[in-house]
Amino acid sequence: MTSSPSASPEHTRLTLGLRELRTRTGLSLAALAAKTAFSKSSWERYLNGKALPPREAVEELCRLAGRPPGRYLALWEIAESEWRGRAREEPAAPAARTPPKAPEPVPPTATGHRGMAAVALLASACALVVGGVAVAVFLLLPHPDGARRTASLPAAPTGPRCRGSACAGADPMRMNCADAPDTLATRHTASGAWLELRGSSACGASWGRMWGTRIGDRMEVTVGGRVRRAVVRDAVDAASYVYTPMAVSRPGSVVHACFRPAGGGRGECFDGRVAGGGGR
Repeated sequence: MTSSPSASPEHTRLTLGLRELRTRTGLSLAALAAKTAFSKSSWERYLNGKALPPREAVEELCRLAGRPPGRYLALWEIAESEWRGRAREEPAAPAARTPPKAPEPVPPTATGHRGMAAVALLASACALVVGGVAVAVFLLLPHPDGARRTASLPAAPTGPRCRGSACAGADPMRMNCADAPDTLATRHTASGAWLELRGSSACGASWGRMWGTRIGDRMEVTVGGRVRRAVVRDAVDAASYVYTPMAVSRPGSVVHACFRPAGGGRGECFDGRVAGGGGR
């Protein structure tokens, strides 16, 4: 991912968060490039909002700053979704103009046919050689983000980083469990916050997330007697998704969630159920 069609509010908030992380590291752009897989020019674009960074760049900057990546990855998730939506809305490039029709070739004579066939074969061979050289040059050229080009080969899937008890208490974003989750239940609270219970069969775990919140809002998720909590700590949290740690769950498990609004207002609770296990 190189640059966004235009800077969205979510992208702007992510950029501000990345600048804070960079300040915490005390590193120059050149030092960031030396300690990560991304070039100095790439970091300049990411930190000035000229390009939306890849997920890996956010994770590496959090690691260098000694900060948990969860809320920054949540900001990245929103910004990346907005980027993809705007990219789809951009008008398609105009179709290439059809070149004028060339005059019909004169049929070769019997004596000239063999010579023309030889020329055609030579032209085809030259085209293959030129094409191969072009591909080789493309692969050898340095990528502007400091990574090697891989032509059109698909990226290797990452997949979940934990399973079952290994996911207990872990961040669903960092463990890649939130890549393709199931939504178990959704709730719009009286204070305007949105809550969602989510689960991953691949990870064997469930968690909650909230957005549209205020500083001080809390969410609790209980599965099998184990409680996982999350709190909206600052303006960065309030402007993004906030996730609870994961709890181990199995098909048919009941996931209980409670929302505690800032200021001690009335709490709201609801349930979700993991699919399978004989139905509801």
